[in-house]
Amino acid sequence: MPTIPVDKEDLFKLLGREYTTEEFDELCFEYGLELDEDTTNECVGDERPQLKIEIPANRYDMLCIEGIAQALNEFLGTKETPNYTFKPIKPEITLTIKQSVEPIRQYAAGAILRNIKFDQRRYDSFIALQDKLHSNLCRNRTLVAIGTHDLDTLTPPFTYEGISPKDFKFVPLNQSKEMNGNELMEFYEKDKNIGKFLHIIKDSPVYPLMLDSKRTVASMPPIINSEHSKITLNTKNVFIDVTGTDKTKTEIVVNQIVAMFSRYCLTPFEIEPIQVISEHNNETRITPTIKPRIAEAEISYINSCVGLNYSGEEISKLLKKMSLHATVSKTKQDIIEVEVPITRPDILHQCDIMEDVAVAYGFNNLTKTKPKGQSLVAAPLPINKVADIFRLASAQAGFLEVMPLTLCSHDENFKFLRTIDDNTKAVKLENPKTIEYQVVRTTLLPGLLKTIKENRKHSLPIKVFESGDVVFKNSELERGAFNQRNWAAIYAGKTSGFEFVQGLLGKIMQTLRTPWLENPIESTGRGYWIEEDKENPTFFPGRGAKILFRHSQGSKIQIIGSIGALHPEVMTNFEIPYAASSVEINAEVFL
Repeated sequence: MPTIPVDKEDLFKLLGREYTTEEFDELCFEYGLELDEDTTNECVGDERPQLKIEIPANRYDMLCIEGIAQALNEFLGTKETPNYTFKPIKPEITLTIKQSVEPIRQYAAGAILRNIKFDQRRYDSFIALQDKLHSNLCRNRTLVAIGTHDLDTLTPPFTYEGISPKDFKFVPLNQSKEMNGNELMEFYEKDKNIGKFLHIIKDSPVYPLMLDSKRTVASMPPIINSEHSKITLNTKNVFIDVTGTDKTKTEIVVNQIVAMFSRYCLTPFEIEPIQVISEHNNETRITPTIKPRIAEAEISYINSCVGLNYSGEEISKLLKKMSLHATVSKTKQDIIEVEVPITRPDILHQCDIMEDVAVAYGFNNLTKTKPKGQSLVAAPLPINKVADIFRLASAQAGFLEVMPLTLCSHDENFKFLRTIDDNTKAVKLENPKTIEYQVVRTTLLPGLLKTIKENRKHSLPIKVFESGDVVFKNSELERGAFNQRNWAAIYAGKTSGFEFVQGLLGKIMQTLRTPWLENPIESTGRGYWIEEDKENPTFFPGRGAKILFRHSQGSKIQIIGSIGALHPEVMTNFEIPYAASSVEINAEVFL
């Protein structure tokens, strides 16, 4: 969680009273913050004491002293939530996103703060908030980058374009020499601050630029602003440009900046909007978004989680302390409608609203109760008990347990086993970091075979087993997939050793009191048997079988697994110079 240093005297002035370290620590605790350090006793000479406050990572509105003071004042009831307004109501300045920038950083937003009044500490806080957002929400400028400019040095309207590095020149911030894109990259390559961001656009054929109507460069996001539009203490009108690869985060960032610093405008909390025009999709929108969004929460849900018996009106009073204005719904029973201000993008679900109710009520004020109708005695999941039976029986038969990774490559899960991916079973990683981890396994065989491959120089035979989870797709489920506990074993040696894995299967079934059925048609009770499987390409032709199981008399026959001698191509794919047999079953059918 980020730690924010704030000037102690300034913060207490904004809160309207002095606090002892203990009192302020208690206030932070009640709100869900943590006072990390008070530097009063460490200050020398004219150095001003600071309070270092640790805030939740999702509270972007508290990354500066202005946001911390506003939140605590509302919590204490000494100030109301700001009422953000537009002037003019309809934007007069436009920002056009050209198609040329689409391949690199396709989103942009902006705003203007008119007649703002800076002093040194306000200016420092303004810059510090940008740095905190860059390292937090913006993910070191890879997702979003912020540029702030003296509007009076620029001539609207603005355009956001992608231009070849050799086709533009400007003087970067705090420099005196004009450079083109290539020269700028070379100049900042060894800079310890700017250099770490160059990789974001360095290999792109075009660099993104924020330009005014006279083609004056305001910034080259996400690297650096222009010296021409540099903000100073004398700046009166601020143009804020926010660019990125994530539209939602781009808009959150511009909202946070104007919410925090519009308080210093001649008319507090007055913001001038900008009309953003996207050429590539003909979309037009106005930024920032100052209208609160409406979220809903169930009164009964909040009461049940927090342990209260409050009415909707009483819950609304608590939420007001957390910057949330709520009213009881007139059309829906047991629902409160909550106005979420632009400072609270962390409110995503009714559980977030419930948490704010608990904070406002005070965790220390909650009545201690015991759960009703629930046992507090821990117990293992039934499937874990079944898995332990498999482990014990396999170990007693002389097999060694291994624990491979759940992720594997697509080829290992399909091609190496001579099977085809029909896109209905395997859960695939959208952005795998390496070819080794592309899918979540649907069988335990790849992990066992990879283990044998890495230990192929050990003495033969190699006998290994695993009892672990595989994952399958199911679009009807909430998460679109489900876990299944499987058990599998492989015997590898100079011969395939099919009789060994069949014997191990028999021991497992005997331990689970599941008899072998010689004639399953005539024997109608519980039991298992195997039938030749001519369709499984993982096994040698004529040497593979499916394992069938009937739970009880009259119950449905299930295919619970497979057993057989592995195909030589499978062994070659995994670089194993031996023959082998495997057995794998779904352990969950024995629950």
